[in-house]
Amino acid sequence: VQLVESGGGLVQAGGSLTLSCAASGSIFNGNDMAWYRQAPGKQRGLVAVISSRGRTNYIESAKGRFTISRDNAKNMLYLQMSSLKPEDTGVYYCNHFGLGKPDYWGQGTQVTVSS
Repeated sequence: VQLVESGGGLVQAGGSLTLSCAASGSIFNGNDMAWYRQAPGKQRGLVAVISSRGRTNYIESAKGRFTISRDNAKNMLYLQMSSLKPEDTGVYYCNHFGLGKPDYWGQGTQVTVSS
């Protein structure tokens, strides 16, 4: 089992980042996948979902600014983030979606948006 998130960093408000997630096939293949975020002092929550066939959904605050995508040939998941706001700050994780509570989480990637 492998989930390796990368691409986070420190960015000014209004900036952009693209996150990547390398997932093992047991988690990725044929499953809906998602990006989750744990903001400081808060529980981890859903940000965006992509079905195995590419249908996407976003939380309200991410609509129009974030784009989730996947490369099924490479078992890779991506999150393009633009017009970033300080409230987007947190640790971002990828994982499956809709299969119950995940048993395993990667280390996540830190996104910090300064005002």
